Amino acid sequence: MRRIERMASLVLGSLLALSIAACGSGDEGNGSSGASAGAPEAASAGALSAEEQQYLRFTREEEKLARDVYGALGTAHPSFSNVASSEQTHMDAVATLLTRYAVDDPALGKSAGAFTDATLQKLYTDLVAAGTRSQIEALQVGVEIEELDIVDIERGRAKTTRADIVTTMDNLTRGSRNHLRTFYSNLQVVGGSYTPKHLDQASFDAIVTSARETGGAGGPP
Repeated sequence: MRRIERMASLVLGSLLALSIAACGSGDEGNGSSGASAGAPEAASAGALSAEEQQYLRFTREEEKLARDVYGALGTAHPSFSNVASSEQTHMDAVATLLTRYAVDDPALGKSAGAFTDATLQKLYTDLVAAGTRSQIEALQVGVEIEELDIVDIERGRAKTTRADIVTTMDNLTRGSRNHLRTFYSNLQVVGGSYTPKHLDQASFDAIVTSARETGGAGGPP
């Protein structure tokens, strides 16, 4: 009798073990399936929105606009060549983001003064034409470009929460504020003046009357 009870116990134990194993196998299968299903979601979460992609493309070319205009106006004042070099650093910083997120680069293969964006293409032509008329107008062009950069970068920055993009744009804006200070102070030295076209007067005054900033890409040239 005891032998029969022991055999029954062994059989029940084996059945229970098989049942547990089967359940474990099913859970692993669900876990594996869940992980596979989660992969596309993770990839999707890592991809930029169309708006973010457009923001990076435009910023890349807008920094190129600054570099190319300053290159064209290089003989007007020594500050242009220094700031143009810094604008290349800005371009490179945005290019890093484009590569990281596999976004096509609108500036790739473009020569100086050539742009994919039609608005920036026209702006380049207009600004170079204005800047070549006199030293004062050249420095006014420098101020306007940096003023425009600040506004455009801040507008786009508000539409993303990506830490790397936000950090890069904060650095670029800091650099643009420094460049604005540089051009404006040099403009005053040669007897010129400037009325803000893109920033409000209070914001403009707050920048040009404050000390230069340090740290991050796009710092003082």
